[in-house]
Amino acid sequence: MRDGLRLFSPAASLVGVGKTFFTRNPVESQVVLASLADESDLLRLLLDGGNSTKAGYLAGAFRRIGRDELADEIVRAMKRAGYDVRESDPFEAGQTFGRPRAKAAPIVGRLEMMWQATRETNFPKAPGLPEDKNAYLRNVDEIYQSDAYHSLSIEGYSVTPDLIEKVRQGGWNPDRNERDRKDRDALAARGYWQAFQVVKESVGKVLAGKNPGSLARAEHKDWYGELFQPFVTAGLLRAGDLARYRNNPVYLRTSRYAPPRWEAVRDAMPAFFDLLEKEPEPSVRAVLGHWLFGYIHPYPDGNGRMARFLMNVMLASGGYPWTIIRVRDRNAYLAALDRASIDMDIKPFTTLIGQRVRWALERHELKFPDRAEKWDFDREVVVFFGQDGDNRVRCAISREALDDDFRADNRDKVEVFRENREVIEEGARRKYAAGDTEPDGSVLIHSGELAKPKGSRK
Repeated sequence: MRDGLRLFSPAASLVGVGKTFFTRNPVESQVVLASLADESDLLRLLLDGGNSTKAGYLAGAFRRIGRDELADEIVRAMKRAGYDVRESDPFEAGQTFGRPRAKAAPIVGRLEMMWQATRETNFPKAPGLPEDKNAYLRNVDEIYQSDAYHSLSIEGYSVTPDLIEKVRQGGWNPDRNERDRKDRDALAARGYWQAFQVVKESVGKVLAGKNPGSLARAEHKDWYGELFQPFVTAGLLRAGDLARYRNNPVYLRTSRYAPPRWEAVRDAMPAFFDLLEKEPEPSVRAVLGHWLFGYIHPYPDGNGRMARFLMNVMLASGGYPWTIIRVRDRNAYLAALDRASIDMDIKPFTTLIGQRVRWALERHELKFPDRAEKWDFDREVVVFFGQDGDNRVRCAISREALDDDFRADNRDKVEVFRENREVIEEGARRKYAAGDTEPDGSVLIHSGELAKPKGSRK
């Protein structure tokens, strides 16, 4: 017993579970099978218990992962003791994921097998590295505000486009503004802006042909350092906290998944980057890189933002555009990550990421040739229309947004819309480009979703 838990040695665990455990948990089973140095402890338990049936499927399991010498010795030893052993394979077809390296830590073997087991992804074909790399990076800059809003909102920060734009334009001043120094939302927004800049530099290096796995290994700590540097400036974190992986347990509030013990992180991260470096397929690097970074959870905080940064650097290696996970997809996104980490089912996560990448690949651009805006009395919105190629897109801005952002109380809402058309259309264009649409494909602008123009309420 330890900390109220009954713990078993690897040999005792293999003898204690039934045959169906191997089918239901193929990765975990094979990690334990590979961890045994020899068959002595296992044979003692099998012989003392007269477990000839277990001996048969354990021999089959060892043979399945390529450890024929252990399989042969189990069968010989049981037969010498007078038992009739009939070898059988407890795994189903396709449930062998390679043998972990000799003397590798269990977490290393687990990651390698998980990667091999889940790397077949149904994903859009990679476009290839762009010819105009500057245009690619300009698009990354253009999508920053939407990316920051959604990524920070997914993590529970209360940010607005106005705050994000203020930070980008240098309006964050913790030395002179007490609120800037203590406001965690402002600190997170500033950290995201700083991290985004160094991640964009990493993307530029990937577009120039650098191995994305090697680059992420070398530079991911810089991303993390920038993400939380404002918290150090504010005195909420120590500088040393940003220089290392976590050294304590972490528990995820909205998940049934428990990340590995902190002691395993030091073995897991080098193995993770080895897998990224060796993977030839950009889509696999992006999907599995995002998932397994979160699975390891190397930092005490910021792992989700880091995983999405990593995903986009890996996407760039295949010429895929920068892709945003929308806050409206948060529940499905977190559920898909849970499904992958707990049930080893990567399909929902791959599907969700693939849908977002497909939208980004289609390069939606909303234009506004139609000036037929009108007030909808039932929904209390100003309705206006955009055009995406041949597709007419219904857009709207709520009464609350007009009142809050443009001092429209007691004024004609359509008139206020016309006075601020450029800002409102740009907000709709930005939301549409990010795929931040309603279920029917329309765009609805809520209060706080526009970068506030001069003369608006503060």
